[in-house]
Amino acid sequence: MEFSHFIGYIVFMIIFTMGFWLMIFLAAFVVPYWLIGNLLEDRKLKRAAKKQKA
Repeated sequence: MEFSHFIGYIVFMIIFTMGFWLMIFLAAFVVPYWLIGNLLEDRKLKRAAKKQKA
């Protein structure tokens, strides 16, 4: 294996690993945070609208 192939392999593995951990982070923390925040905000807006209507 030549040095340039080795460097290419190392760069590919670094990028692949960064993408893998980014996807784990997004799936485990960012998406649930976004969904729960959206649901809570919708519930708050519905309560405010109901309170204003009554």
